[in-house]
Amino acid sequence: MKADYWEMTEYSLVNEQLDWTRAKVIVAGIDIGAVNSKAVILLDRHPYAISQVRTREPKESAFRAINAALAKTHLKLQDIHCIVATGRGRGQVPFAHKTISETACSAAGAVHIWGPTVRTVLDAGGQSCKVIHCTEKGRVTAFLWNDKCAEGIGRSMEVFADLVKKDVTEMGRIALELDQFPKISDFCPVYTRSEALDLIRAKVPLNQVIAAYHYAMANRISVLVARLGVKKDFVSVGGLAKNPGIVYWLDKILKVSSSPSKPEWDPMLTAALGAALFADAVYRGAQLYVFSKSGTVMP
Repeated sequence: MKADYWEMTEYSLVNEQLDWTRAKVIVAGIDIGAVNSKAVILLDRHPYAISQVRTREPKESAFRAINAALAKTHLKLQDIHCIVATGRGRGQVPFAHKTISETACSAAGAVHIWGPTVRTVLDAGGQSCKVIHCTEKGRVTAFLWNDKCAEGIGRSMEVFADLVKKDVTEMGRIALELDQFPKISDFCPVYTRSEALDLIRAKVPLNQVIAAYHYAMANRISVLVARLGVKKDFVSVGGLAKNPGIVYWLDKILKVSSSPSKPEWDPMLTAALGAALFADAVYRGAQLYVFSKSGTVMP
């Protein structure tokens, strides 16, 4: 798979080295997020096809995501043995066999990608931010959801990037250029963005404003992480994990060295991967968690 695909907004990729007709177990995970929807298809637990699309209406986005993943495979939806949905819109995926919380899926996906030493997962997406503690098998032991002032940081970052006419990833790289910059409020993403725009109007150099904005957002997230505590190893998943400026300042503020993202895995796919791993376990009859009668994962 291409190493730069995860900088794209929408994409689909297939591992052409695998032959789905020889697979014993074909499963999929669907993550309907607030900003993007993702699909991961596994063949005998090996990644086969992935996709990411912009979220519109959840049901429509679920079909767009899975169809994008299937498009180059010759697979049909009915060929998939088990599908698990996660994310904010997981209850609106009509073809899913089960729904599982994104907290459980993010932890399972993170441990699968980075290994059994992972103990703390920061999942920061477009509209939510959560900190998760997990076991070496990816089982959640504790988690903390965002307070209202940590909500929407990812989406706010996109809005700010549009205002300064920069790509989010490019903006994150610019944020690495400086260690000295004006300090702005980190109380709320809306206030932070407003103060950053005031600096731009005051003719403060753009790279300083971008660095100040990233530091403020990273500091806001670090408050949430510190409330639950950091256990090593620490990894970041979700959209903000693709922003090098956020990752850099989070590491410095928290005094950690987070595991680097692997180019073969877009960190935004982590929850979808976890959902696919749950689907594999469900189909094989290996219960990683206890499920309610409705199919929802229980603590």
